Amino acid sequence: MKFTGPPSTIKRCKKSRREMSFPEVLLWQQLRKRPGGFKWRHQHPAGVYELDFYCDAVHLAVEVDGEAHNRGDRPARDLRRDAWVARQGVRTLRVPAKAILTDLESVVRYIIDVARTREVKSSPCGGGIAVNAIAAAAPAIAMLAVFACLIGGIAVIRRGRDRRKGVLMLVMAAVLLANVLIWTL
Repeated sequence: MKFTGPPSTIKRCKKSRREMSFPEVLLWQQLRKRPGGFKWRHQHPAGVYELDFYCDAVHLAVEVDGEAHNRGDRPARDLRRDAWVARQGVRTLRVPAKAILTDLESVVRYIIDVARTREVKSSPCGGGIAVNAIAAAAPAIAMLAVFACLIGGIAVIRRGRDRRKGVLMLVMAAVLLANVLIWTL
């Protein structure tokens, strides 16, 4: 599946590529050289959002945070955006603009180290398993199980059948919900 956005976001991203901040330009000059063998895109559309930098091979977004990201409603907007991107199986790595200006080499090295930890390894018999995609889907799958256990447990108790089974299903729903909260925090 291609990770992109609607035409309006694509158009906005094209315009943003011509209006990058100085720290973004410095980082792009390094990432476009494909360090570590990773191909990066800049100002990449993602739904209604715009990612400063994105590596599709490892589903990693890099966001350059300047002073504006600490003001007004930006922190809340960034959290909403990062949560949406995470639900798509993409990790967001936030890098302060100041770090890029003071030690660009270390920032690039850190980004590549994170990208390497997200690489999907192929099996010896060919092909590969998208471990990151499966891990990203686990909370959603567990939430389906939570709802199934809740509905099933309530139905069993309401029908007056084996109350112990109904209670056990409700307890199982609570345990699954706790796991989802742990995974997503």
